[in-house]
Amino acid sequence: MLNNQQIELVKSTIPLLESAGTAITEHFYQRMFSHNPELQHIFNMSNQQSGRQSFALFSAIAAYAKHLDDLENLLSMVERIAHKHTSMNIQPAHYDIVGLHLIETLRELAPQQFTADIEAAWLAAYQMLAGIFIDKEAGLYYQRDNALGGWKNARLFKLVEKRIESELVKSFIFEPVDGGPVIGYQAGQYLGIEVEPKEGEFREIRQYSLSDSANHQSYRISVKRELEGKPGIVSNYLHDVLRLGDEVKLYAPTGDFFLKKSTAPVVLISAGVGLTPMQAMLETLISQQESPSTDISFLHACENVAQHSFRKRHDELAEQGKVKNFIWYKSPDNDSALQGYMDIGKIADQLPLKVADFYLCGPVAFMQFAKQQLVALGVSDDRVHYEVFGPHESF
Repeated sequence: MLNNQQIELVKSTIPLLESAGTAITEHFYQRMFSHNPELQHIFNMSNQQSGRQSFALFSAIAAYAKHLDDLENLLSMVERIAHKHTSMNIQPAHYDIVGLHLIETLRELAPQQFTADIEAAWLAAYQMLAGIFIDKEAGLYYQRDNALGGWKNARLFKLVEKRIESELVKSFIFEPVDGGPVIGYQAGQYLGIEVEPKEGEFREIRQYSLSDSANHQSYRISVKRELEGKPGIVSNYLHDVLRLGDEVKLYAPTGDFFLKKSTAPVVLISAGVGLTPMQAMLETLISQQESPSTDISFLHACENVAQHSFRKRHDELAEQGKVKNFIWYKSPDNDSALQGYMDIGKIADQLPLKVADFYLCGPVAFMQFAKQQLVALGVSDDRVHYEVFGPHESF
């Protein structure tokens, strides 16, 4: 544990961190990749180029410094990051590398302010934080390795089915090359996939939500083709290059966002490709339905009918009376869907607002928009659960 003097020394650097902003983390990543280029096979280099990873790391460092004497406030962040790390197979040795370059970065950027005492305090603080993550991740690795169908490190899978779900989304079903069972997962979780695109410089690891209920035989992910800005290296590789029978490496399912065990009604709310973890929750709830059936409401917003993934499945379940569908298309359409942006107030009388659990997934702005509507309708924060894309964003 840190003593009071070390805590105060680290906190004294908060103004320095805030004034430097992401310059600290940008320098850190440049330094680390220069000295340890092998880490470029682990980190998402697209997020490096966009600046999202630098912003995420800076936010985490600043939050840690502010809450050194009250780490309870950081538990949710630690949980989320630890799960993400296991989908990339992060190991204790990686923390030694990161710690070295973090300390050297602070020394290089602020040689006068970063005294020997402050350096010693930051080193102790980092070692404590690294220990928390290492212990948490070791538990997650052990749990998955020892579960039925579980494994550690990467495992080879082959593509056995590839199908179009909408204009931009395709589903990919993978089975293990060794023919053994696969570990189950909670609906809403994701897995890490490692591929080696021929046109890319590095091995690439990405995380994709599982989009079906667990079956202990295969995994299904549903991936959007990225068209905006620089084309997605991995998503386009999966869409255009990966063929039936091709092999990829998968890391065991993980994630701290998942469907809770409850008898309460469930409202699933998504936008765009945020639909994928909601689809896994929907299929899981349907498979568990008994008479009388669980009250399930499915709210989804997307650009138009062509971009509505799993539309036939949603219509089928609605016709069978297993789910209440509410779909919004932003662009005008002759379909029976609602038009424009999602307006939960217009269907509030058809939702179990007072007792339901609400699950949200989609772009941050959409989830902020949806959550504000729910709160205005009287839904309490503890009944709103959400998943955020990208490196440790939150709202």
